[in-house]
Amino acid sequence: MKILLATFWSVPHVGGVWNYMQQLKSKLEALGHEVDLLGHGENNYSVQLISQNRGIEKAKIQSLIDSKLKKEKHPFSGKNEVVNYYETQMAGYELGVSYLGIEGYDLIHAQDILSTVCIDKLRAKKNTLVTTIHGSVAHELKHAVTNILKMPTAPLACTYFDELEHKGATSAEITIVANNWLKNILINEFQVHTEQLEVFQYGYDIENFLSRINEQSSIKPPTNQKLIIYTGRLTEIKGIQYLISALSKLKEIRQDWICWIVGDGDMQAELKMQTKNLGLEKWILFLGNRNDVPYLLSISDICVLPSIIDNQPLAVIEAQLAAKPVIVSDAGGLPEMVEHGITGVISPAADSKTLCLNINYLLTHELYRKNLGSNAQKWAFSHWSPDKAAQKIINTYKKAVLKRNNTSN
Repeated sequence: MKILLATFWSVPHVGGVWNYMQQLKSKLEALGHEVDLLGHGENNYSVQLISQNRGIEKAKIQSLIDSKLKKEKHPFSGKNEVVNYYETQMAGYELGVSYLGIEGYDLIHAQDILSTVCIDKLRAKKNTLVTTIHGSVAHELKHAVTNILKMPTAPLACTYFDELEHKGATSAEITIVANNWLKNILINEFQVHTEQLEVFQYGYDIENFLSRINEQSSIKPPTNQKLIIYTGRLTEIKGIQYLISALSKLKEIRQDWICWIVGDGDMQAELKMQTKNLGLEKWILFLGNRNDVPYLLSISDICVLPSIIDNQPLAVIEAQLAAKPVIVSDAGGLPEMVEHGITGVISPAADSKTLCLNINYLLTHELYRKNLGSNAQKWAFSHWSPDKAAQKIINTYKKAVLKRNNTSN
């Protein structure tokens, strides 16, 4: 088959979706399929077919974007700036995809609700569409307009994102989610029929990850200090602010530790200021984006992911493969990735006090900590098998093609 893996987000980018797309591309090509990658370019200024090194700058089709927005104006467009932004970006993406052309693909595998909505409008009868939803876009954006931006028109935006989530989750022949948490949200909140959904976890290139653990790095392990590590985006929904608060409490109990925060994002300056205000600059180091994450995990003692919204983050998968115990929050799909007290620890979201106690307990009880990590790795080797995941994807593709053909005839 000729397959297009498409995302609305910019490519390449730091994060699990891009990593997933690259690994899936490699697996599909190894099975004999022809695979292209599609996404926004940097800062959403263009739409790019990465594999073919082709793209179109939005500035060159701005008049068409303006005309489309005027013709298909959403009722809420002039009433909320976030809705305006997404309507504009989606119009540009749709026209960009149309310019680049998708008629030649047997199957298009979209990676989010936004690209799904746009591509569904453009696809021909022969284009089968499958969607993988890597988390609830509606939940994240509703949280942003309500709790972070505190917009007076937030209710309108929330209604808009609810509509978008429903449409994005129902437009493809089959919609894939990674866990029952997201499945239940789509069914109960967004009126998606059960038969639309398939639930199976991502695969991961385990062999490549393990081979990178011993790569040379400019960073050396700390001396006589336990190493706590966070890897991921520095955004509000990842809950790093609660980790820093927990570490402030931990400092009052013990000082034989250091925490490395790996990644970047829009909260970086705020998190650094929080660290400084709490007098934690000697204990918390911000390392930025790194290419040596497997090595950094291998020398750590504990990985912490205190998200307040999350789906199936790469950070947990990688920590498990590195045989490290992970403390995760009880948010989203995280509890389905960790068996409490067996492969890791589940801590209440946004609860710095309990998080501090859990970190301290793992640092204190070395045998327990190492047993959790060993159990996590054994589970990860089986659960995140890339071959098993690839076979499930292929089976879903076949089922979707059959469904499309039956609908078209």
